[in-house]
Amino acid sequence: MQQDIQIRKIEKNDNAAIAAIIRSTLKEFGANHPGTVYYDEETDHLFELFQQPLSVYYIASIDGVIAGGGGVYPTKGLPEDTCELVKMYLLPFARGKGVGKMIIDKSIDAARDFGYRKMYLETMPELQQAIKVYEKFGFHYLDGPLGNSVHFGCSKWMLRGL
Repeated sequence: MQQDIQIRKIEKNDNAAIAAIIRSTLKEFGANHPGTVYYDEETDHLFELFQQPLSVYYIASIDGVIAGGGGVYPTKGLPEDTCELVKMYLLPFARGKGVGKMIIDKSIDAARDFGYRKMYLETMPELQQAIKVYEKFGFHYLDGPLGNSVHFGCSKWMLRGL
């Protein structure tokens, strides 16, 4: 059965749904600990956060149901030519259908359009499924964090050229 997968920019009325998805996904993988977006107040206000210039957040829906999201953000302290791939989370029913790939592809295209030359991300060992996807997209491991994301709960850092 063909499913209708849509990727669009975040709208204000998406805030509660995407915050719940982010927190439920982190809890699902046992990654709901201090120093992560689980406890970050900005998680409840992503529409407002992504009004920042040179940023964009995408919402994925399947058959009209919000299934996850992800985007690009100019995290403080990163080199001027580098953005961060942020808040990439999908509900279980959306995984394995290419939805994550669609969000990352759109994020990479947006980052290039914004003039970025590199994309950075932070993640946790608990999120092995996501890490495998990032590796397929050409992200390589760094020895330490870049920038100042304030998410000290992340212990894996990756970077790729655009």
